[in-house]
Amino acid sequence: MSKAPKTQRTAASVAAFLSGVDDAQQRKDAKALAKIMTEVSGEKPAMWGEAIVGYGSYKAGANDWPLIGFSPRKGNLVLYAKSGAPGMDALLKRLGKHKAGKGCIYVKSLSDVGEAALRTLLAATLKYMKAKFAA
Repeated sequence: MSKAPKTQRTAASVAAFLSGVDDAQQRKDAKALAKIMTEVSGEKPAMWGEAIVGYGSYKAGANDWPLIGFSPRKGNLVLYAKSGAPGMDALLKRLGKHKAGKGCIYVKSLSDVGEAALRTLLAATLKYMKAKFAA
C-alpha cells in the first residue's frame, strides 16, 4: 500500500498562514503574489500541506496537486509554475532575476521580477496544465 503524500489540500487558513510569515518584506510579497495568482487563475487559494498556497488542482496518479502555487521559504519565494509549457524558456528569460529548478522558480523578492511577465508565465502554465491533465 502506498503512503499518502505529505502535500495534500488542507482546510487551514491561507490568510492566517500568510500573516504568519516572519519576514515583513516576504510577507508583503507573499500577499501580493497570492493576489496575482488569484486574479490569473480565477481560483480561491488553498493550503497544500503546511506551507504551500495552491490554486486549482489536477490529478497525477492517485494524488491531487495544485495547478500553480507558491511557498514563502527562508530566503526565497518558491513558485510552483514551471510546467514545460511551450515557450517556457522564453517566458523565464523575460521574467527577471530568478533561479529555476526542475519544477520550481526561486525569487528573492517580487520586485526582482516583472509583473506582466509573471502573469503571462502563470497563465501559460495554467493553460498547459489544464490541457495536459484534462479529465
